[in-house]
Amino acid sequence: MRPGAFRAAARACLAACLAGCAPEPGVVAEGAAERVVSLDVCADQFVVELVGRERIAALSPDATKDFSMVRERARGIRQMRPTAEEVLALGPDRIVRSHGGGPNAARFFRRAGVPVVQIGFAGDLAGVREVITAAAEGLGAPERGAALLAAMDARLARAAAPDASGRGWPSGLYLVPGGVSAGSGTLPDELLRAAGIANFETRSGYPPIPLERLAYQQPDLYAVAFLGSTAAYEGSWSAFNHRIVRERLRTGRVALLDGSWMACAGPGVVEAVAVLRRVARQVPDEPGGSPPFPAP
Repeated sequence: MRPGAFRAAARACLAACLAGCAPEPGVVAEGAAERVVSLDVCADQFVVELVGRERIAALSPDATKDFSMVRERARGIRQMRPTAEEVLALGPDRIVRSHGGGPNAARFFRRAGVPVVQIGFAGDLAGVREVITAAAEGLGAPERGAALLAAMDARLARAAAPDASGRGWPSGLYLVPGGVSAGSGTLPDELLRAAGIANFETRSGYPPIPLERLAYQQPDLYAVAFLGSTAAYEGSWSAFNHRIVRERLRTGRVALLDGSWMACAGPGVVEAVAVLRRVARQVPDEPGGSPPFPAP
């Protein structure tokens, strides 16, 4: 028998054996999950936020990488590849995934009798709340979910408080090293507005960085999101590394954002809003108003 066929047969046999003694496939059991396995970096974020450390059987191999929002809190927790054999061998009572394990993972694990909490993707703050609520309910942790939402809403309310200086809304441009900005209808646009910042980008979606406009006009601040170290993007070609952009970032006011806060559209988005609001409230020529940005 070919190795691939053998592995497929072994997985089918294991799933069949487990299905005989597991809860009804596809139904999330009531009560708090006791042995949770996360299959990817986005699921890691929700599991660490909503499940007690002692109840986490394993996180994904990316849980402590520099693009993981929970990289510090995930240290010391077992990490495991999202393969059927390794996951089922742990005997989880809940599996959490966003994209991990491949397109058929959720169906396979449900057929094996293990409930799967599927993490959705949110395009706005209302959607973020819905995803958190659904994840908390799926993990049998509605109280933790409600507390997380309350804390998030409190921070958003503080960010939305009127500026005592009486100055109008500053303008801001969201940039990523891939060479695009973010306009209306995007989560970054909503985060800018939640921080009291008017979006400099007038187009919708994720258009290319407006190089021509930046040549003669500037926003009050730049919101730059990185996944990992800024050094990783040095030397790569994109509009982000154009001399106009690099000069604007070198001399302008910059809010450096950890891309992991927004990559999974989870509770980390409030961290981005807090940083944006803090930079937006600074006087443009205030000493130390912007973190240093790598020189071109």
